[in-house]
Amino acid sequence: MAFRTGAAERDDWSYSPAVGVGPLRFGMTVDEVVEAADTVGQTKVSACARDHAVLSPTWKVEVHRDGVTPSQPAVTAYVSQAAGLFCIAADAVHGPQVAHDGLPLVGRDLSELESDTIAYAEAMNVHFRYTPEGYAGPDDPGVVMRGQLVGLVLRSRPLFMVTRDGANTEWDSMPSEEYHVNGQATA
Repeated sequence: MAFRTGAAERDDWSYSPAVGVGPLRFGMTVDEVVEAADTVGQTKVSACARDHAVLSPTWKVEVHRDGVTPSQPAVTAYVSQAAGLFCIAADAVHGPQVAHDGLPLVGRDLSELESDTIAYAEAMNVHFRYTPEGYAGPDDPGVVMRGQLVGLVLRSRPLFMVTRDGANTEWDSMPSEEYHVNGQATA
């Protein structure tokens, strides 16, 4: 089943906490990520700036969908030398749709996602959480909600994560590149 946001069709990817998203599994090497992403499209691998000496060198694998020429990758995967794949970011416009227990997370207007998250939590008698930036999302330490400016609307760009080497939490593990998307601060 494909999810539609505007005119863009999206693939549906499954999320399994602490395991992975779609064909990507936490702990994979760069080569394994590139091979798994081959089913989606073309990849570009680059080194990330090493902002903290405690964290091992990290690579960014950008995955562009086949047949689509977006300026942004559909998925960006971050792989550390010590921990392997630890972060998967789904682009708000071109990324696959990923749901958390049936709640679609990718490319949503953040205010609508907040309303849906609250309604879901009340109906299911579960918790939800806000990020320090004020974005609502599931109460799952492996999902960090970020915002991506699309036109004049702030849309959801979830990061699916596990704690990487040298970090205490997923928040500590967040790649510095994810604080800025499309050259703009996401907070």
